[in-house]
Formats: sequence, structure tokens, C-alpha cells
Amino acid sequence: MNTTQVLMATAVGLPLLMLLACASARVRRRLPSWFAFAPMPALATAIGAHRGEPLVLGQSRFALYFALDLPGALLLGTAALLWIFGGIFAFHYLRGRRNIDGFVICWFMAMTGCMGVFLAADLIGFYLLLAVLSVGASGLVLQGGGPDARYASALYLGVALLAEAFLLAGLILLAQATPGGSLLIRDAAAALPHSPSRDTTLLLLLVGLGMKAGLVPMHFWMPYAYGAAPTPAAAVLSGAVIKASVIALLRLLPFNDAWPHIGIPLAALGMFGAFYGVAIGITQSTPKIVLAYSSVSQMGFLIAVIGMGLAAGDPGAVVAAAYYAAHHLLVKGTLFLAVGVVALSGARVLRLVQVPTALVALALGGLPLTGGALAKYATKDLLDSGLVGALALASSAATTLLMLHFVRRLNAMSIADSDVRTLAPLTGAWLAMVLTSLIAPWVLYLEIPIGTLSDALAPAALWSALWPVIAGVALFIGWNRWGTSLPSVAAGDVGGLLQGLQRVCRAAGRVTGITDALVRRWSVSCLTLLLAVLLFGGLLTVAG
Repeated sequence: MNTTQVLMATAVGLPLLMLLACASARVRRRLPSWFAFAPMPALATAIGAHRGEPLVLGQSRFALYFALDLPGALLLGTAALLWIFGGIFAFHYLRGRRNIDGFVICWFMAMTGCMGVFLAADLIGFYLLLAVLSVGASGLVLQGGGPDARYASALYLGVALLAEAFLLAGLILLAQATPGGSLLIRDAAAALPHSPSRDTTLLLLLVGLGMKAGLVPMHFWMPYAYGAAPTPAAAVLSGAVIKASVIALLRLLPFNDAWPHIGIPLAALGMFGAFYGVAIGITQSTPKIVLAYSSVSQMGFLIAVIGMGLAAGDPGAVVAAAYYAAHHLLVKGTLFLAVGVVALSGARVLRLVQVPTALVALALGGLPLTGGALAKYATKDLLDSGLVGALALASSAATTLLMLHFVRRLNAMSIADSDVRTLAPLTGAWLAMVLTSLIAPWVLYLEIPIGTLSDALAPAALWSALWPVIAGVALFIGWNRWGTSLPSVAAGDVGGLLQGLQRVCRAAGRVTGITDALVRRWSVSCLTLLLAVLLFGGLLTVAG
């Protein structure tokens, strides 16, 4: 194997090896020290591997293919950075805790699936690794402990399985339409426009991947999961894990052809989600829940970008969407780690956290000279027209409002004792993510074919990024000064309907159990059998 193949094999193989090592209880207790080392081969792969050169494991139709493309490199590299610093945070978070076995197993399982989906180049390998990722991620949510975590984990896994059922049906149709029986993702995507069932295939893929992306109205699992999961788990779930759906959309959808009948409705649904996430998020008081609704909003905006690219048949939408997703990955992971630092710190440490956290948070709204402004500028050509352009600018103002609300709620959660200090490694991991989320987007922008830095820093571009942020700040000030208190919306909003349905199902289950116990009595079962025989005999007589 050459260097590229070795890098890709190690990127997936090292987390998998750590997962297999968890079979030994003695080894498992020592594996948290490997949390930060296991993602390093993935970072090296994103930086040093040659794109397009495949790694093939197995033979004939049972082979698994791995390859690196530009969107995969962007998301793999940034995800590896989050897993590294999140791993440092998780290692020290677990110190002194007794029951860490489940966390360790699920951490490496989710990491294996996450690195794998960004490199998977065939349909079977992608689906297999996505399933591994879903199980590991739901297990991480469960590590929060208590009934809320159990419910959130079950809900996460249930939605994931339902989404993967839709996705599997779409992948089967996709494979059937691919000439020569190829299972490579690039061949399947190229064959999709000529498939006799292309609209059905597209619909199945979009439903399955939209559910995994938290697209409204199938977003309700996000607040439950991110709110219940331990802080380091929530960081990687909201930042890296959810991007599996993004890489799948970018690789499977046919951006070389214009599909307005699919792209426009998708963009409209995504833009609705962008505002819906803000509208519900500002009613929340828990910082992690606010961040969860921010993810609903940002993933909605990202889906709108993808939809507009699909409608226009613009292949440039792939890189623009991947870059936007990479920035969101870094920022959201950083903000969740900030919640963890503040939860363990006093007011004196909080003052040191406030400014960097506010700067990173406002980057999501497109604050000039931050990676968020570059990410917004990268999507400008896709969204810079008519109503869509106006909604994109309004969403920047709305995001700014939501992020300022998050900072305020973060300040309110600081514990009263100002002498309390969090562990230095936890603060160091968070600070490293702050620097990464501020610097890495600039480095990536200079390395990818998405635009020139001079255009992004032109006065017109800076003003276009600045005034929506100013508008968001004005909305926040006005809301605080003259606004009335907003109604309280339960976390999960429409997901509350499921809890009502759950109660109905429990009642129906009790009735069914009572009925079953009655029917299984000897006298009742004999009478039922006799009636069935008489009914059957009567039917035969009538038929004769």
C-alpha cells in the first residue's frame, strides 16, 4: 500500500482497533487516554492524502472502497480536530468516575463511524459505517444518565433507524439503476439522473438524510439528545456526527443537472427550519438546549444552500456547502465545550470565557473578519437573489439574536462560588477549539477553490456581513428593554406529541395484555375455537 492508502486505513482502523480493545475490561479502563490520539490519523489523512486515490479492502463485489474528495477532506479534517480536543476534554471529564465503560465503548464506536462515513466511497460501506455511527451516538446520549437520557437515547436511535430505512430503500433503487452493477457512490450519483425511478429515489434519500440532519419537522430528537448527553459527547454529536448526513447529500445528489422541482421545495423547507430553530431557541433557558435549536437553524440554512445548488444545477454548491458545514462543525463543538467549562467554573473564570465565547458565537451570524463571514460569503452566489437573498440576510440577523441569547443564558448558569476552578486541561481543550474555530476557516478558505480573499475582504462584502449582525444586536437590545417575556416552549416542541402518543400506546398495551390473559384461559379459548369452527363451516356451506 502507498502512503495515501496507509493514511486512510489508519484513519478508520485506529478508532476501530480501540473499539475492539474495549473487549478487555482491563484495557478498557485505560483507553480514555487514547481519546485524543485515535483521531490523529484522520487529521493526517485530510491534510496529506491524495484525493481520488482509492483504498480497496476485500475482493470483487464484497470489497469496501475508501477515497478522499474535497468535501470529505474538509469535513474529515475539521471533525478530527474536534474529536482530538473533545477527546482531551472527555478524558479529564471522566477522571474519578467509576462507570465509564459505556462511555468509552460508545465514544470509539461513534468515532469509527464518523471517520468512516467521510471516507466511504461505496454504498455498502457508507451504510454500514453510518449504522455504526448511529448506535455509538445513541449510546453516548445514554451516558448522560437518568430517565431523560434514556428517553433521549431511545428517541435518537428510533429516529436514526427510521431514517436509515428510508435511506436504505433509496440506496437500493440507486444501486439497481447503476450500470454494470457498480456500488461506488460516484457511479451511483452519475446514474441517478437517468434512473427510471429517479424522483422516488431522490425523495427517499432526502427524507432519510433530512431526518438525520434534523430538518424540520423531524428535528425534535436534537434538543432531547444534545440536552441529555454529557458535554463532550454533545460537542462531537452536534459538531461532527450530524455532518454525516451532509457528506451523503453532497455525494449522492446530482448537482450537475438542474432539479428545480426538487431543489426549490428543499430550499424552502430548509429556510423555514432556519427561522423555526431561532423562534423556538429564544424561548429556551438551558444553554445546551439553545445550542440544539441553533443546530436546527444552521442545518436548515445548510439544507437551503444545498437545495438552491440542486435547483440551479451548480456543482460549486458542493464545496460551498462543505465549507459552511466545516465552519459550523468547529463553532458548535467549541460552544458546547464552553458550556462544560462554565458549568464547572465560578464567576471569576466565567469572565475569562465570556469574550472568546461571544466572538465564536457571533461568527455563526457572519460577524466580519471571522470564519462565519467567509462561510456566508461562500454561499453568496447561491442565495444572492430576490426573496432567497433577503431571507438569507434575515437569517443572519436571527442567528445573531439567538447567539446573544445563548451568551446571556451561559452567564446565568455560572455557580455562585467565584473561587471554584475547573481543571486546566478542560479549559485548555476549550481554548484550543476557540483558536481552531477562528483560524482554521481562514486557512481552509485559502486552500480551496471557492473565491479570492480580496473579494471576501472588500468593503462591500464586509458591510454586507456587518449590517445583519448589527440588526441582530439591535433586536436583542430591544427585546431586553421593551420586549415581553416569551411563552415557555418545552424542549423538543413537536416531540411532545410523541410523549402523548406514548401514553396512549401504554394504555393500549395494558388493554391488549388484559385481553390476551383473558383469551388464554381454557374455557374462553375453547369457546373461541368452537365459534371459529362453526363460522368456518357456515362459510363453506354458503360457498357450496
